[in-house]
Amino acid sequence: MTTSDTELCYLSATEVLARFKARSLSPVEYLNALIARAEATEPKINAFCAIHFDKAMGWAKQAEARYASQPDDLRPLEGLPIAIKGNKGLAGEIVTNGSLYFKDNVSTQTHYSVQRLFDAGAYYHAQTTTPEFCGAGTTDSRIHGTTRTPWGLDYTSGGSSGGAGASLAAGSSPLATGSDIGGSIRIPAACCGVVGYKPPHGRNPTASYDMYNATGPMGRTVADVALMQNVMCGPHPHLNASLRPRYELPMAHEGLEGLKIGWSMDLNFFEIDEHVRKNTLKTLEVLSDLGAELVEVNPGWNDRFERAVVVYLDHLFGGAMAETVATDPTLASNWGTYFAEQSGTTTSLDFVQSYRAQEEFGQTFGDIVEECYAFICPTLGSHEVAADIGPHDLVHINAKAVDSLYGWVLTHPFNMLGRCPVLSVPSGIGENGLPTGIQIVARHLDDERVFRVGQALEDAQPWLNSPENRPTI
Repeated sequence: MTTSDTELCYLSATEVLARFKARSLSPVEYLNALIARAEATEPKINAFCAIHFDKAMGWAKQAEARYASQPDDLRPLEGLPIAIKGNKGLAGEIVTNGSLYFKDNVSTQTHYSVQRLFDAGAYYHAQTTTPEFCGAGTTDSRIHGTTRTPWGLDYTSGGSSGGAGASLAAGSSPLATGSDIGGSIRIPAACCGVVGYKPPHGRNPTASYDMYNATGPMGRTVADVALMQNVMCGPHPHLNASLRPRYELPMAHEGLEGLKIGWSMDLNFFEIDEHVRKNTLKTLEVLSDLGAELVEVNPGWNDRFERAVVVYLDHLFGGAMAETVATDPTLASNWGTYFAEQSGTTTSLDFVQSYRAQEEFGQTFGDIVEECYAFICPTLGSHEVAADIGPHDLVHINAKAVDSLYGWVLTHPFNMLGRCPVLSVPSGIGENGLPTGIQIVARHLDDERVFRVGQALEDAQPWLNSPENRPTI
């Protein structure tokens, strides 16, 4: 690829759309650049579980004609390719959910939120990799192999939306869909140095009544993620859990002068490595320079809350996996087997007690975000996590061994508080060459607050905006 083609690949989605409208960039030219970028990077990162470049080119040509003939009748995402996570329905396409059990599963319906993107003029060019059943914070499966962060190929891209994060960071997609039940949008956003949004449960239509679960957007800029979120959101007549009325994010924000922002480095019980700590403190300094009043808070949480999350997910999420694994255990990945086995270790009483912990957790955190405009903590405790780590391996942070699923991610506590909006944004590059991230959290159903803080941070310290700030894959 030429340098100019690579620069096209790293344009923000909002800039791409602006150039389409100005007729200074054609949808076909842009898609060709993305395809070339994917061909150069895929053998290294493995972000895509399926490519649809021929179909995509047909849609790009249709969009090009629409820009030429109907410039006053364009949809919000007209002609923009979007990578779709490999667990989301795409009518007529194989959707594996990262599993050999579904290697021949042809979807009969496009997912509700994804269909809204297509109705707004977008199309898909690829499906992105996930771990089996989206059940891990890394992306490694028997059916699609291992996905790696473009910043360091020994390390994970995160999970379960790991292919989405890797593609965005590599420049082979401008936007991507994600889903999040324990951090599956925010973990890969942090591992890959991009932006990911876990909206309040019900904000975007998804076929799940699990309060931990959300479908959301991923991109390289806060504005791109807001643009995508505004297309995906809103109630759906088929989904009783979806929220009314439709909530639209503003695309412009005031500054942070005088706003009180609470923060915690470790939520009182996580290990945080030196690279994450240094970049989190640097980001807090930026917020202070922008006029925010920073208040360190201790939420008073401990590993009892983590145990409540584990029980909840093992009982509900693991139970669903166990049903599939039981049909033929030989097809399961190590993570699929692990979750299926864990589901048998919980009781209905354990599950009820997890709800009691959730209530207590909500009271403590509710006071913090009622007093503070927003709350900040790292997204991950460490980014030095092997791409192919298994459920019985350990991650080491500060020479201490932590669990390979929950011990290095600070995301799942906020799935317990399912109606809180959470935005993960980059906080810098560590001395180890890997990106780091922070989570911005606000009180329940107050989405605009996290985007206001995130946009201010991006304006002050832009991400992926030059070759020096991008992975050298």
